[in-house]
Amino acid sequence: MTRVTVTALRFEPRGFVPNNLRLPALVYEKAFDPAATADLATLMEKRFQDNGWPPQWRDGIYDFDHYHAQGHEVLGIAGGSAELVLGGDGGREIRVEAGDVLVLPAGTGHRCLRQFGEFVVVGAYPPGQAGDIVREEASPAMKQRIALLSFPPKDPVLGGDGPMLRLWANASVP
Repeated sequence: MTRVTVTALRFEPRGFVPNNLRLPALVYEKAFDPAATADLATLMEKRFQDNGWPPQWRDGIYDFDHYHAQGHEVLGIAGGSAELVLGGDGGREIRVEAGDVLVLPAGTGHRCLRQFGEFVVVGAYPPGQAGDIVREEASPAMKQRIALLSFPPKDPVLGGDGPMLRLWANASVP
């Protein structure tokens, strides 16, 4: 594995997107070396599975703001590159490329602005959680569920020693 740089991003609510006031979104730059294998998607799926985040799909990222209320999400960029917005309308623009990974806590808004090349994303969620597509304001009950949603004991990329464990475990409880 190549050297991984992890950036934690916090977002306040924006428009209909609640974001997650307790847990930061995490951007893992160069989490995988795309030159190391001809099938980066399968390598990502195996790593996510081994770390307790069963893969659910391969596709892209929607071009409209949305969030998930029923699951934390890991997005592995398995091909191409893209410019994304995290945090909802007016949020933070980032560029991702093959080998990068995003860990988005439930409630975090995201959308694709532009994609380049053969853009392929591997999506995974912790057991018992789902990537529901929400495009409306969260009710108070939904915000409470988002805030209390559990997460697995391993970082999806780096396992038992990964930064998600430290960054999420140290998050203040609402």
